[in-house]
Amino acid sequence: MTGPAGASSSQGIKAAGSNRIPFALIAILSLAGIIISAISLERHYAKSATEFCDFSQQFSCDIVNRSEYSSIMGIPVAGIGVAGYAALLLLATLWKSRRETPLRLLAAAMAGLAFALYLTYIEAYVLETWCILCVISLVLISLIAVLTLIVKLRSTNV
Repeated sequence: MTGPAGASSSQGIKAAGSNRIPFALIAILSLAGIIISAISLERHYAKSATEFCDFSQQFSCDIVNRSEYSSIMGIPVAGIGVAGYAALLLLATLWKSRRETPLRLLAAAMAGLAFALYLTYIEAYVLETWCILCVISLVLISLIAVLTLIVKLRSTNV
């Protein structure tokens, strides 16, 4: 292939090759995010309070996961997390050889990070209670955001 489509495809494959390790790390962290978000989603719908990740009034997943801020337009925030991490996982695995993937990964990760920072603000200044699962998710999306930035920077150099 010598046309623009062939060049575009080969650029995507080269970018994916030079980013093999970051893509793998993004996939692993995204899978961890899916698991953490799924546990949080289960806690959101649980009928009774538990001692799971409830250490005190300041560290309580149940308080955070059942607050008025745990849903947006009826959609549980944890469900949005599962979907977001699943999208990142798909981009980092099945679609990693596409030319547009680094930019899409970066955009998705930054949107996820912005959302996580907003939720962290709510925990710190509105609810005044921390959810350990949410803090873990914040760390995961922060690491993913850094890795997607690396992937994007490397892909522009290919």
